Amino acid sequence: MADNKGLRVNEMIRVREVRLIDDEGNQKGIVPTLEALRMAKERELDLVEVAPTANPPVCKILNFGKYRFEQEKKLRDSKKNQKVLKLKEIRMQPKIGTGDLDTKVKHIQEFLDEGNKVKVTIRFRGRELAHTELGFDVLKEVLKRLTSAYTIEKPAAMEGKFMSMTISGKAKN
Repeated sequence: MADNKGLRVNEMIRVREVRLIDDEGNQKGIVPTLEALRMAKERELDLVEVAPTANPPVCKILNFGKYRFEQEKKLRDSKKNQKVLKLKEIRMQPKIGTGDLDTKVKHIQEFLDEGNKVKVTIRFRGRELAHTELGFDVLKEVLKRLTSAYTIEKPAAMEGKFMSMTISGKAKN
């Protein structure tokens, strides 16, 4: 049996004795491994090590194929319910026009409504670096124009030739 996901099954269990749980879920106490294997074979099931770090290891008598299928199903279901957060970036310059700013704010609003984080970046070129306060003004204007609730995760700060801030939408309760 290749690829048992780290679980030891039947003859792969190499300890002298195990704490056994039978196929109905009843504790059988500490049993020699060979005795536990014999009990599993009588019921035409497998002996599976479910807690290898315990002393002695805990083994269960069950149908291994069915058990593995259930574990994979749980994993798939848990992945299905995850929400992946993406960080979107919107770039602009300090001398952006009002029409362009409206478009950028509309995009930021859409990203926030989808549940993404947005990094708003202002790029300074040449002499614009002497007037970083213009970047702050643009970022304040962006925040003013946003219609839905948001939280500022990282306030506006200079990073080399860029000024950026990160915002995320407020959770809908």
